[in-house]
Amino acid sequence: MPDMSASVNLAMMHAATLAKELDKNKVTPGVLGFLVFAALALGVWFLMKSMNRHMNRVSFEEAPETAADGPRGRSASKPTGAGA
Repeated sequence: MPDMSASVNLAMMHAATLAKELDKNKVTPGVLGFLVFAALALGVWFLMKSMNRHMNRVSFEEAPETAADGPRGRSASKPTGAGA
């Protein structure tokens, strides 16, 4: 990357040397990882609460059969098949 300034190049080299010094067995996600996980958990909690509210509003009762329905449950307004 030829258009990088000297300060950016120096900062990247310093970060690379710090990364070599870290013990890979002791690296943790830190505060940022916790905040991201907490935000995701909070979002899932709000989505499940909203879904529960919407599911409680749904009526699962079937409409009663009318006299026009035949013994097979077909009405005259419904198509009976491909050839009919």
